[in-house]
Amino acid sequence: MDKLARAFYKFLMFLACLSMVSALLAITLNIATRLVDGWSIAGLDGYAGYSIAAALFLALPSAFMHGSHIRVTLLLQNVGPRVKAVLEYWSLGLGVLVSSYLAWFSCRLVWMSHSYHDVAPTGDATPMWIPQLTMALGTVGFAMAFCHALINRLRGQPFFAESSDELTRIE
Repeated sequence: MDKLARAFYKFLMFLACLSMVSALLAITLNIATRLVDGWSIAGLDGYAGYSIAAALFLALPSAFMHGSHIRVTLLLQNVGPRVKAVLEYWSLGLGVLVSSYLAWFSCRLVWMSHSYHDVAPTGDATPMWIPQLTMALGTVGFAMAFCHALINRLRGQPFFAESSDELTRIE
């Protein structure tokens, strides 16, 4: 199960990378079309924004796994092992609750946007559930990563990557 979860985080990171490349392409195309007098492609700004937001949300699980999120290690370094364990359990438990709520809210937002046929107010009228789907996928992965970290902590197994090589290593 651990390998499957980590493969899912890597897949989400791959999608985040594709999102960043698509944001770059959308912005470059937008600049190029503005240089041509009187020609423009409607909605490219919106697609660039959707791509950047997708990259942010899709990268959440991998960033968490590699310790890239803000953590208060100053406190953890200056307390005893017993207090440190309590604080880690407390923070992981709270993280599971908050990230699960965020995932539930994101999935509900996608469902509501789809149900009400919500579209972007831009000229291209993109159905909003499509870009919101990446947010839901990323937050579900984030909640899964918090649960994964808590379960590994309870089992006494490491969750957080020890080096940057783990992201590229294929197991």
